[in-house]
Amino acid sequence: MYGSLSPALLVGASSLATGLAATLLFCIFSYQRYEEISRLSAEIDAVLHEGRPLIISDYREGDVAVLRNEVGKVCARLSKTAEDLAAEKRALANALADISHQIRTPLTAAELMVPVIERSSDARERAKKLRELESLIDRVSWLVTSLLKIARIDAGAIKLTSQVTSAADVVRAAVEPLAVAFDLNDVTCEIRVAPETRFAGDAAWTAESLSNVLKNCMEHTPAGGTVRVEASEDAVACRFCISDSGPGIAQADLPHIFERFYRGSAGTESDDAGTAADYETVMRPKGFGIGLSLAQALVNAQGGSIRATNAAHGGARFDIVFPKLTV
Repeated sequence: MYGSLSPALLVGASSLATGLAATLLFCIFSYQRYEEISRLSAEIDAVLHEGRPLIISDYREGDVAVLRNEVGKVCARLSKTAEDLAAEKRALANALADISHQIRTPLTAAELMVPVIERSSDARERAKKLRELESLIDRVSWLVTSLLKIARIDAGAIKLTSQVTSAADVVRAAVEPLAVAFDLNDVTCEIRVAPETRFAGDAAWTAESLSNVLKNCMEHTPAGGTVRVEASEDAVACRFCISDSGPGIAQADLPHIFERFYRGSAGTESDDAGTAADYETVMRPKGFGIGLSLAQALVNAQGGSIRATNAAHGGARFDIVFPKLTV
């Protein structure tokens, strides 16, 4: 009656149907993508404002999945950075508290000593107390100087050189600043270094590290005791060994003695201990403070290693090894 539909009309109808189907699929796809982006936006908002981790549970392919993975990486990195900053903040707070304790104790002792000196009518007693006061001031100066050196090492501001020199000269440079302290503490320092022993590294800073270890050993050695310094060289490394005749290091302290401001299991004190601090307590502390931490930092900066043990015959032993660059 109407005749058959023309081919052109059929093609047009087919094209229209195809277009409608494509449009419908595009709308569905766009809606799904919009929903995915909305969910991702909500999760990012939760990460930023609620501290939740971004959970990547969608493993499908596609642009949104790629975006989700990249955002997840960024969020994970930001979370790690936030954790590191929080840890640094806690470490800084602890460090400030430790610095305060380290400096406050000798300052409090010095403050208590001043009125004693003022009231004393005995010239000898006054002279003795003045020497003790001078020693307390020297200790505070040493603490501040050590803290500044550690800060310079942490900041990479110390320039180390490497030169071949006599190990005996390095040891002598480490011992000389402590000669008076050894006499005052009635501790003998023995040096056993062969003249031909050579050391390759920064002599000045190595002497500084050895001096800090020597000081620690001296402070933990009873009157009449001995601190021994030895150096040897072979084809592989130059080795320094410092040992003392003290009571040794408690097993609980061995893993921690190079930690900054570590006081030791026998050296923990209450925050009010400084008010009753006397000369012996301050000048021969039970803890390990910052000296060993500084020594380790200086040794490690030169590619060396330092290890603490208890000697078989008793007392503490520190082995410091500087490998040779060429064998």
